[in-house]
Amino acid sequence: MTHYAPLVALLTTLLALTLILTVGKRAVVHDIPNERSLHDKPVPRVGGIALLAGVFAGWMLLSSAWNWWIALPVLALFALSLLDDLRSLSARTRLIAHFVAALIALSGADISMLWLLPLLLFSVWMTNLYNFMDGSDGLAGGMALFGFGSYGIGAWLSGNEGYALLNFTIAAAALGFLAFNFHPAKVFMGDAGSIPLGFLAATLGIHGWQTGLWPLWFPILAFSPFIVDATFTLLQRLRRGEKLSQAHRSHYYQRLVQMGWGHRNTALAEYVLMILMGTAALSALSLPASGQYAMLLLTAALYLAIAALIDKRWHTHQQGAAHA
Repeated sequence: MTHYAPLVALLTTLLALTLILTVGKRAVVHDIPNERSLHDKPVPRVGGIALLAGVFAGWMLLSSAWNWWIALPVLALFALSLLDDLRSLSARTRLIAHFVAALIALSGADISMLWLLPLLLFSVWMTNLYNFMDGSDGLAGGMALFGFGSYGIGAWLSGNEGYALLNFTIAAAALGFLAFNFHPAKVFMGDAGSIPLGFLAATLGIHGWQTGLWPLWFPILAFSPFIVDATFTLLQRLRRGEKLSQAHRSHYYQRLVQMGWGHRNTALAEYVLMILMGTAALSALSLPASGQYAMLLLTAALYLAIAALIDKRWHTHQQGAAHA
């Protein structure tokens, strides 16, 4: 029965979204466009409910593959983030919860004190950046599909079938969500979906490293399309002296949409990058240390080139808009 977990996740997510958007459509919370938004009309932001329902429906068949210190923080973050979608909690409350959830997961994984602080900061950053990157149709769902899919293949290659299915289940739920979220999106995942996914990307990646399934760079490379965009954007905003709490549309994916690529083409281009990075990460697992370092340097150079190209095109776009 365990092999059916991804299928159960896919079907549960599809069924839950269908019911929410038909039977319960009058009760759903909508995402109202603001200065950060790339959409121009209200869209339901309850997709995270269906996505997490799919994940845990599949995980029920994999009870021996996950631990309470993974499931409990995910459920707590889901509940808190759902409340945030409904009531808009303070940034301080959210951040404290993210740190507590990460501490629980790292303590359960028996992380040494030497690694505790850097991995704690990585986990909290990953939790938040996934939410920051959830701003264009099909983007966050696609990253979950390809990122956790890479985790699943990596675990399978390392001989851990249970951990592979655990990750394939998340990827399958994301695929079900994408059926309603690819442009034009009928639903957004909201914080209730993006926050738990970011947390899981960090936690399952770290746990896979801790148990010897892959090197520590593997989860970073697998989710690098989100990590690099969010981190580069943060550093640029710090350099410009911008207030970090202020809403903005300066992520690279947001620039692509605004430059005329649109949601569909931006998502497809990002999917190509996600597949490329996942393939690079999986391919490097079989390389010696020198080959792994070379792969990391090559991908870093590729990201720098992509960022420079988009920055140049964005500058030209702004000049054209100023003279229009």
